[in-house]
Amino acid sequence: MAFSANPLSLSVPEPVFESWLRDTGYLEILDQRTTDLHRHSSTTAAAATTASSDTAVTNSAAAAVSISNGVFVLIFSRIGTLLSLLTLNPFAKLTSDDFSGDTPSWTLQFVGSFDSYSFPSSPSQARLRVHENVKRYARNYASLFVLFFACCLYQKLLALVGLISCLALWDVLKLCGDRWGLEQHPVIKQSLIRISQCATAVILFCTNVQMALFSALAVSYVVMIVHASFRKLTPSKQSTSKDGNRRVLRS
Repeated sequence: MAFSANPLSLSVPEPVFESWLRDTGYLEILDQRTTDLHRHSSTTAAAATTASSDTAVTNSAAAAVSISNGVFVLIFSRIGTLLSLLTLNPFAKLTSDDFSGDTPSWTLQFVGSFDSYSFPSSPSQARLRVHENVKRYARNYASLFVLFFACCLYQKLLALVGLISCLALWDVLKLCGDRWGLEQHPVIKQSLIRISQCATAVILFCTNVQMALFSALAVSYVVMIVHASFRKLTPSKQSTSKDGNRRVLRS
C-alpha cells in the first residue's frame, strides 16, 4: 500500500501506518467499502442499461449487444483480477512474528461463514486481502502444508521410506559423533558430514521425495492464494478503547 508524498503531512513509516490501520480495524472498513462501491457501481450500470433498453424497445438488437458487452466486460475484469494474483508476492509483508502466538480458530476465523467470502472487485483489493490474510492465518497455512505433505508421503510410500532413512542417517551420525568424540577431530567430522550430505541427496532423488515436496508446495500455494483473496477482512474480536478507536484483539 503506497501513498504519495505530502509536505503538509507527517512522515509516518509504511509498516507503522499499516499496523495502525490493522489495530484500529480500518483495514476491514476499507475492504468492505471497496466491495460496496463495486456492488453499487455494478447496480448503477445495470439500471442504466435497463433504462436505455426501455427507451429503445424497438431496437432489441442494440439492447442485446449492450447487455452482452456488459457481461464480457465483467468477465474480463474478473479474469484480470485473477491473473493479477499470479504477479504478487503473498509473503511480501510476512514476518516471523506472524508465526508466534496461537493458531486462529479453523471454523470461526479461518473458514468462517458463507458471507465471509466475496470475489475481489479489483486487483488492489485482492492484493490487500492476500497480504493481510497471509499475515493473519500464517500458522493455518503452515499446518495445511504439513498436512498436504503428509498426504503426499502417504500416497508415495517410497518417498516416505526415503525421508525416514535420511532422518535416521543424520541421527546415527550425531550419535556416533557424540560417542566417538568427533569434536576433537574436525577433519574426520567434516568428511563424514560431506559423505552424509551426498548420501542424503542420492536417497532423496532416488525416492522422489522432491516430487512429494513440490506437490505439497503447489497445492498449498493454490489453496492459500484462493482463500486469502476471497476471504473478507473480518476481525475476530473488537473492542472500543478510551479514545474511541476500534481495536482488534487477536487471540
